[in-house]
Amino acid sequence: MWRAGANSATAFHTDADLNIGGLNVPKGDYTLYVNIKDPDHWEFIVNKQTGQWGLTYDQTQDLGRVKMTMSKPASPIETLKYTISDLGDGKGKLQLEWENHIASVPLTVHK
Repeated sequence: MWRAGANSATAFHTDADLNIGGLNVPKGDYTLYVNIKDPDHWEFIVNKQTGQWGLTYDQTQDLGRVKMTMSKPASPIETLKYTISDLGDGKGKLQLEWENHIASVPLTVHK
C-alpha cells in the first residue's frame, strides 16, 4: 500500500458529501492510499483512520476502494502531483501523476 505522498499518510478533508468513482464519501476527514501492486491498474483507497504515519495502514478502516483510470505521461514525472479538476455541474476528476503513471477517478459533489 502506498501512502500516496511522503512521510505522514496523505490527509483528505471534504466539507461536502462526495462520490469518488462510485464510492460514497460522507463529508469529513480521511486518509488516502493507493494500491499499486499492479503498476498498470491502481486502486484508490479512502481510509477512515486519520493522523497516522505513512507506513501505518489498517485495511479494516477502509471506507472503500475504486479502480483508477490509467494513462502514461509524455515524460517521467519526478514530483507527485494531485489535481482536482472542476468539470462543472458538481462533477470533477481527482488525478495523481507520478513517475510513468497518470491515474484518475471521477468525482461528484452531492448537493
